[in-house]
Amino acid sequence: MNSAGEGRVRLPRSERRAQLLQAAQEVFVSRGYHATSMDDIADRAGVSKPVLYQHFTSKLDLYLALLDGRATELVARIREAMDRSEDNKERVNQAMRAYFDFVDAQGEAFRLVFESDQRNDPAVAERVLRMEAECVAALSDTIMADTQVDKDRAEMLATGLVGAAEVAARKWIASGRVVPKDEAIQLMATLAWRGISHFPLEGGAESGNE
Repeated sequence: MNSAGEGRVRLPRSERRAQLLQAAQEVFVSRGYHATSMDDIADRAGVSKPVLYQHFTSKLDLYLALLDGRATELVARIREAMDRSEDNKERVNQAMRAYFDFVDAQGEAFRLVFESDQRNDPAVAERVLRMEAECVAALSDTIMADTQVDKDRAEMLATGLVGAAEVAARKWIASGRVVPKDEAIQLMATLAWRGISHFPLEGGAESGNE
């Protein structure tokens, strides 16, 4: 526990908020949402509980702020992956990498997004569904632009790709990263590309190599 003196150190509001979010993430990850109290978070951050409540009105408010940050990061990774290349085979590879990089960089914190014990809460569920929809949209826009499938079918393909990437990345973490990350990404990208590359592109050509 930090000393009372450290708890009274005045920080700019944005820095204090970031500090509180980091402390909350550590506690939520180690204990889960339901076993965590605002006292636990204040103690980890080295601040008084009133200071914590100056920034967040409740434990749920704090959790949602954390979830928003992680979700925004993942969606941004997917969008950047789609913009990184115009070659569709490489885009599939980059989409897989976005998920693996996310769970790798977050450590256990990725569980806040994918394995939360609070996902039955309507506010949490709404954010998770929105994040998934935005990831699917980022991929389906590319699929629609490059193939002859309509929006509904593009979203179905994108949903399959998102699901495969998420489950595989979580499995990779859970197994202790036994398979080297680059190899794991390539395995999943190859699997996905073998399927999606058979959908016709405009003009009947296929982008990338088989």
